Amino acid sequence: MAYYRRVGEVPDTRHTQFRDDAGRFRYEELMGEEGFSADSSLLYHRTIPSAIIGSEIWDLPDQSTVPNHPLTPRHLRLHDLFGDAVAGIDAVTGRRLVLGNGDVRIAYVVAAAASPYYRNAVGDECVYVEAGRGVVETVLGVLPYRTGDFVVIPRATTHRWVPEGPSRLYAVEANGHIAPPKRYLSRFGQFLEHAPYCERDLHGPGQPLLAAGTEVEVLVKHRAGASIVGTRFVYADHPFDVVGWGGCLYPYTFNVEDFMPITGKVHQPPPVHQVFEGDNFVICNFVPREVDYHPLSVPVPYYHSNVDSDEVMFYVAGDYAARKGSGIGIGSVSLHPGGLAHGPQPGAVEASLGVRSVDELAVMVDTFRPLELGEGGTATDDGKYAWVWANRPETIG
Repeated sequence: MAYYRRVGEVPDTRHTQFRDDAGRFRYEELMGEEGFSADSSLLYHRTIPSAIIGSEIWDLPDQSTVPNHPLTPRHLRLHDLFGDAVAGIDAVTGRRLVLGNGDVRIAYVVAAAASPYYRNAVGDECVYVEAGRGVVETVLGVLPYRTGDFVVIPRATTHRWVPEGPSRLYAVEANGHIAPPKRYLSRFGQFLEHAPYCERDLHGPGQPLLAAGTEVEVLVKHRAGASIVGTRFVYADHPFDVVGWGGCLYPYTFNVEDFMPITGKVHQPPPVHQVFEGDNFVICNFVPREVDYHPLSVPVPYYHSNVDSDEVMFYVAGDYAARKGSGIGIGSVSLHPGGLAHGPQPGAVEASLGVRSVDELAVMVDTFRPLELGEGGTATDDGKYAWVWANRPETIG
């Protein structure tokens, strides 16, 4: 995202000596993507940012997955994963893996406690805030979040979640980077006029935290061969000691209310709802909007085959007309795997005729490799959803 920000104290010229009023040295850290050939930011620390004094294994929450075999559409009830007793659960160690493949993992958590300091060295994270508010403290400053925010955190950004009361968080963890779709951007990185959002809708961190302290633990998720593992580092000094930074690589929020839906005379395909893209997956959001205005339009989606992808829909709010009668409700996830057609439930097409607007809010992830079920997915599968198109009500939960 080539949207430059400058926060706090930075020198006029990069890679030059920078000292405080007492003559103490500021230590420069270049945080850059793709071998320093893509977006980057320059951070200025009061202490040496690589000074670790301890390293030990951090046992991650269960990351195992099982194939979706036999191939089956799924309905997962994420609200069943956490009850009312969420005190002590945090947004990092409390995550439960729902779905995943070699490109992306989807997890869910209801967090009420501050998380440990954390860094995902595997890939970027895009965390959708289903409900709640709080702040994400980061090495680049404080990032407030609220219901409806996508919180995008670049790979290897040290941070921690501090919720104000319980926060329901739907975490999309990439194995690479997450960014606005290239078709929304000019060749210099500016949002184009046809994009459904723009730079003014993205909110980066505020002033540096200037935290102090010693022997600070940071949990790091990283690769070890083909596996994803964890390490617990102990830093000699607090990593949030940055006095200033400048660049185009930083965490930010984008609220779903600021997405301007693209509509047409007839039904528009899912790419018009896209908000982000990653390596071998996309993220879309379906928001309240006016629908098709052709006199013979059919407002709900047509039946379609996922030729190249698995489709994951997280139902957040409103009334999703195409799924009426399926048992799906708020907090549900539907998985429509590649290899079979899917679409509206029986009767939904006829019921939609003449409708002029829809009141729905959902977040969709489409992947280009098959998804497997994590322990959070297998624990919440209703076991009945696959049969709803056969119009047999007795099988619907």
